[in-house]
Amino acid sequence: MPRKEDGMANFIDQRETGDSAAAGNPALQLVIDALARLKYGAIQLTVHEGRLVQVDVTERSRFPA
Repeated sequence: MPRKEDGMANFIDQRETGDSAAAGNPALQLVIDALARLKYGAIQLTVHEGRLVQVDVTERSRFPA
């Protein structure tokens, strides 16, 4: 797992090489995939009783002024 100060790029690079803790966790894999493809937007995680139960991805489009 990369250090926080290494940035998301290294985290995603490790994911693409298969060196990821999310290999057996489909919910975590969904979050990582959303991070990899999202340029602008938000990812909201809903947790009930300590378990991830919902992932909402909101993608925003930005246009030059």
